[in-house]
Amino acid sequence: MPEEETLPFRSLYRHGFARVAVGVSSVEVADPSENKASLLRMIGDAHEEGAAVLVLPELCLSAYSCDDLFHQDALLKDSLARLEEVMASTAGLCPISFVGVPLVFWGKLFNCAVAIHEGRILGIIPKTYLPGYREFYEPRQFCAARHALGNEVEIFGETVPFGNDLVFRATNIPDLAVHAEICEDVWTPVPPSTFAALAGATVLTNLSASNITVGKADWRKTLCAGHSGRCVSAYLYAAAGPGESTTDLAWDGHAFVYENGGLLAESERFSAEPHLTVTDIDLGRLAAERLRLTSFHEAASEHRDRVAAIREVPFTFAVPQVELPLVRTIAPRPYVPADASERDARCYEAYHIQVAGLKKRLDASGIQKLVIGISGGLDSTHALIVACRTMDALKLPRENVLAYTMPGFATGKESLLIAHQLMTALGVTAHELDIKPSSKQMLEDIGHPYSKGEEQYDVTFENVQAGERTSHLFRLANHQGAMVLGTGDLSELALGWCTYGVGDHMSHYNVNASVPKTLIQHLIGWVAETGEFGGDASAALRAVLATEITPELVPDTGGGVQSTEAKVGPYELQDFHLYYITRFGFRPSKVAFLAEHAWKGSYALPEIKKWLKVFLWRFFQTSQFKRTCVPNSPKVGSGGSLSPRGDWRAPSDSSAAVWIRELEENVPE
Repeated sequence: MPEEETLPFRSLYRHGFARVAVGVSSVEVADPSENKASLLRMIGDAHEEGAAVLVLPELCLSAYSCDDLFHQDALLKDSLARLEEVMASTAGLCPISFVGVPLVFWGKLFNCAVAIHEGRILGIIPKTYLPGYREFYEPRQFCAARHALGNEVEIFGETVPFGNDLVFRATNIPDLAVHAEICEDVWTPVPPSTFAALAGATVLTNLSASNITVGKADWRKTLCAGHSGRCVSAYLYAAAGPGESTTDLAWDGHAFVYENGGLLAESERFSAEPHLTVTDIDLGRLAAERLRLTSFHEAASEHRDRVAAIREVPFTFAVPQVELPLVRTIAPRPYVPADASERDARCYEAYHIQVAGLKKRLDASGIQKLVIGISGGLDSTHALIVACRTMDALKLPRENVLAYTMPGFATGKESLLIAHQLMTALGVTAHELDIKPSSKQMLEDIGHPYSKGEEQYDVTFENVQAGERTSHLFRLANHQGAMVLGTGDLSELALGWCTYGVGDHMSHYNVNASVPKTLIQHLIGWVAETGEFGGDASAALRAVLATEITPELVPDTGGGVQSTEAKVGPYELQDFHLYYITRFGFRPSKVAFLAEHAWKGSYALPEIKKWLKVFLWRFFQTSQFKRTCVPNSPKVGSGGSLSPRGDWRAPSDSSAAVWIRELEENVPE
C-alpha cells in the first residue's frame, strides 16, 4: 500500500499536497556564528509545522552585504565551520532546507545554496548569473556556476553533487521534486529552473538577497508569478531582511510562494523580526496541469539535451503520521472570486464573452431576432439580459427579442409576475403562452394517467411540459424568422438536469452552457448593481435572485415547492465538485478533503460525501449522452466547457463505479 494511503484522511500529505516554508532570518553582517542560531530556529520551526521544504535567503549564513569581506579567509573558514554545525544540528529534522553560504572550490569562491536534510548535505547549487550592474558588484567577489571544474565536490568528508542542474526528488511523496536557484537567476531571460521544471521539478526555489527600491517588490512578484505559470510549478522566494548592512542599500525581507501563477502566501515586509511563512503546495494540481499541457512536453522535447542533463538527487521525507489540515485557503466557490473587485472583473468578462459569441452568431446567420422562453428563474433571466445587450451592440431594437413566458401546471404566481416585470423593464416583445392545453393533449395522446384525472406526477408528466415549451419555441422561431436562444447552464449539463432533445437541452445557440449556476447568480447581481438596464430591471433581477431554484413542473400537494437542490444537491457544493473533477481530474477522496476544508461550518463531511456520490453517479454514468449532443455555445471560463467539441470528450455509456468505489473506500462517514 502506498504510504499516503496509510495517513489519516485529514492529512494534507495523503491528498497530494506538500507543506513548504519560506523564512527570512535575522543576520549579523560577517558573523556566521550568530547567524547559525537564527537559521536553526527557522529550520526547527519549519519542522514543527510539518514542512517538507524550507527556503532561506541568499548568503544567510554570512550575510549578503559583506562585499569585499568575502575575500577574508577568517570569514570564509568560519562560514564553513558553522555550516557543518548547521548540518549536524538538522539530524532528526524533516525539511529539506536550502541555506545560503559562500564556499570555495577549485580555488574559486561561489555564492551557493546548500541543500541540507536530516544531518546531511544532499547537494550544493552555485549561483548561475552574477549581477554586475548598478548597485551590484558580485563578479568582483564570486565566480559563476559555469566556472566550476566538476560536478561533484568534497565537503565534510563526503562527495556531494555540485551544480545548477540538481533536482531533489522525494522518494515517498509523489511529484515532490525541488530545484534551487539564487536571486538574479530568475531575473534572466531563461532561468536555470526552466530546464529543471521541464525535467520534472515541481517546486522551484529562490534564495535571494534583493535589496529593496521603490516598485521592486511588485516586479519581483510579477517575475515569479509569470515564471511559476510558464513552468507549471510552485515558486518559493525568500529575500534578505533584518540585519543586512544599510551602508548604501535597504532590505525588506520579502518572502512569498506562488503556485502556477497564483499567489498562495506572502510575508510582511520591513519586519524587524525574523519570520516564517508557511503554506501548502498542491502537487497533484501541478501534475494534472502538466499531464494535459501538450506544449509543456513539446518544450521539454525541444530542449532535450538540457533537460536530459538534469541530475536527480533522492531524499526521503519523514511524513508526520498525524492529522495535518491545510493552512492554505481553498475557495468554496472556485468559479467566483472572493475579492469584490476581482469578482466584478470576472463578471464583466464573462458577460461580454457571452455577448460576443451571440453577436457573431447573429451576424453570421443574418438573423436579427431571438426567441427565448422566460420562467422567472436564474438561467433564462441571464440569457435574456445577454440577448438584450447583444441587440444593443448590434444596434437593433430590443423588441427583436421575442420573449415568451409559458406557464404550466405548477407555475407559481410569483414566478409569472417576475417574468412579466423583467420582460417589461427590458423592453423586449413580451408574450404569455399557456402550455397547459397542449400538454394535456400530449398526455392524453400517450395515455398518461393524469389525462384520466389521476395525480401521477412522474418524469413523463414533467418532461411533457418541458418538451412542449421547447417545441413551441422552435415553431415560433420558424414563424418569426428567429433563432431559439438556449438557457441551460454548465451545472445542469454536469448533473444531467435537462430534458433531452425536445426540451431545455436543445436550442439553436446557448450562451450559458459553460457558465455554472454559482457564477450566473453573481452575473445577474452584477448587472443589477451596474444599473445597465435601469432601476426597474435591476429590481426585477434582484427578485429573481431571491426566489427558490425550482423547475415548477409538479404542483404543490402539501410538501412545498418542488426544489431542484433537494434532488441534485446544493449547486454551490456541486459546482465545487464539478470544478475539481473536470478541471484537474482529482480523485473523489481528494475533492471531499478539499470541500470539507473550503466549506467548513457549512457542510460536514458526511453531507459532502452524500452529494459527491450523487454528482459522480449523475456525471459519469447517466448524463454524458446529453452532453455529446449540445448546441453551439461560447466557452466562457477557464473552468472548462462540457461540449464534445471543446474541453470534454467522454463515452456516453461509461460506468461511475471506479469513482464511487474510491469515494466509499477512502472517505470516512
